[in-house]
Amino acid sequence: MLRPTAIQVTPQKDYFLDIIFSNGEKRRFDVRPYIRGEWYGELGEPDYFRQAKTDGFTVVWPHGQDICPDGLYDLSTES
Repeated sequence: MLRPTAIQVTPQKDYFLDIIFSNGEKRRFDVRPYIRGEWYGELGEPDYFRQAKTDGFTVVWPHGQDICPDGLYDLSTES
């Protein structure tokens, strides 16, 4: 069975994402463990973090950062 895809995302303070998945579930994902290094470190800038959007599959940011869609669902919690 295919994992649900992210169809809507709302960035929250403290680097959480509230996500609505294609199966109707509303879940919360903690981005803090990803904010390190050259590639994902940019997510630590609050204005940039808030630019998160969905591409209909996963969550993406303007410079190409994304979260693995399976991990996005599996590591998120019910909100």
